[in-house]
Amino acid sequence: MFQPSFVLCTALVYALSVLCPIQCISVSTHHNLHKRVGSDVTLYCGFWSNEYVSDLTTLSWRFRPDNSREIISIFHYGNGVPYIEKWGQFRGRVEWVGDISKSDGSIVIRNLDYIDNGTFTCDVKNPPDVVGTSSDVHLTVYDRIPPVGAGVVSGAIIGTFLGVIILIVAGLYLFRYIVRRRARSETIFFKGASAAERGKVSGKSGSASKGPVLYATLDQSKSTKGSSDKKAKLGDSKRDKK
Repeated sequence: MFQPSFVLCTALVYALSVLCPIQCISVSTHHNLHKRVGSDVTLYCGFWSNEYVSDLTTLSWRFRPDNSREIISIFHYGNGVPYIEKWGQFRGRVEWVGDISKSDGSIVIRNLDYIDNGTFTCDVKNPPDVVGTSSDVHLTVYDRIPPVGAGVVSGAIIGTFLGVIILIVAGLYLFRYIVRRRARSETIFFKGASAAERGKVSGKSGSASKGPVLYATLDQSKSTKGSSDKKAKLGDSKRDKK
């Protein structure tokens, strides 16, 4: 996948090729790189020249640590042969992976450490194309948490904002659902209560209808008892007359 810095560097190379059509060489690298401690990094260096690439082409990599003016030479290519420095902090950690015939002067630095934080400069000469500028790439070596750029911060803010909006909308829908469900349950409850009330009313009317019947029965029993008493008295009076 092409990085934005690579596209920018390619565009810069093309622009320089238009501005310097004769005896002008252009060099491009990445702008910023971020790597973890102990990992490897590929330092890309591409160049464009009007002249044919030959053994006269030279390429060099230099390093300037952060907060320092010291310049350290770490790699040189000339006479068709790559020369890797065998001393200093990069000893045994630099590998040539470029191809001059393809205008590629990339190197790899392995097993990065904090002392590798700084600016790496790639410079190419292809006689008679010797006019041009070198290109720099800054390397940041971190431990666990990578440096946070402005784009990451903006993305986090936008993501948080969208998340809050989603939570608010979800909360409104949930509240609306709860209100509707509660209203529905209350409606069902009231319907059941009215049915129960109707049952009570019908029960009362039924008991009221049985009341007069009970009273009539009681009255009949009283009248029957009274007539039987009268018959008994008449029988006694007849016996007395005899």
